[in-house]
Amino acid sequence: MSVTDAMTPAAATDEAPARRHWFVALMRDPAAALAIAVFLLIALAALLAPWLAPHDPTESTRNMMLPPAWAERGSAEFLLGTDGQGRDILSRLLHGTRLTLLIGLVAVVLGGGIGSLLGLLAAFYGRLDPWIMRSVDVMLSFPAILLGLALVAVMGAGIMPVILALAVATVPDSARIARSVAVGVMKQEFVEAGRAIGLPDRTLFTRYLLRNCISSIMIFMSLRFGQVILLGSALSFLGLGARPPASELGMMASQGRDFMLFAPHIAIIPSVAIFVIVLTANVAGDALRDVLDPRTRN
Repeated sequence: MSVTDAMTPAAATDEAPARRHWFVALMRDPAAALAIAVFLLIALAALLAPWLAPHDPTESTRNMMLPPAWAERGSAEFLLGTDGQGRDILSRLLHGTRLTLLIGLVAVVLGGGIGSLLGLLAAFYGRLDPWIMRSVDVMLSFPAILLGLALVAVMGAGIMPVILALAVATVPDSARIARSVAVGVMKQEFVEAGRAIGLPDRTLFTRYLLRNCISSIMIFMSLRFGQVILLGSALSFLGLGARPPASELGMMASQGRDFMLFAPHIAIIPSVAIFVIVLTANVAGDALRDVLDPRTRN
């Protein structure tokens, strides 16, 4: 084997055709295609919330606790009914979904990015491995809800403490995943060949290590997204997230629990929205793992 052949990343040569057509393979799975379509539709509706919402989500009316339009005493003006303060649930649902998805996306990208970088550095620089991974083990001992409570005590309730708590809770798992994949890559011949001919660490890290670990990192982030949405909604349900009059799905479900006997739709509708978002994200993440991970594909 020549030095040039040895320096060619195995994953880049063997898996390139499969990775090139991963989207086609993903769309061949009916469940995955349906989940992705539903999730994209939800994300698009959330993105266009200011234009799709029929009413101001913070505007109160005299029509309090109206049932959905298809129910008895329902009004065509309020398709999903109104909440305990007379606000349009459909408008609040669109804006709440937008905020919920934003919190989940920022937390996953921030926490997953930092954790993955730490895991890659631990595998690349062996002398840093004990220090980084022991720090990760310490972070694993703090649940996301406990972190949220601690940050709220310091910063006050709001969106930023929730994002930070979710990001910090994502760091340990992403670091462990990235390190486990990177350790295997570091044992490959192309890395040893690169070191032998004097390639700088930056080139080895970005061109060979990162490129061969990125698919596993993306799989983890896609699977983690649904968990982060659920955790973020739980924190908001406990009153640690967005503050009124802002709308967020977890907070909407929390506000509706006081009316379960009289108007259960106020709590049920945002809860169902959380369920659908988490379900579609998990199904899409599982399908993405099956397509990109050669072990499950084979």
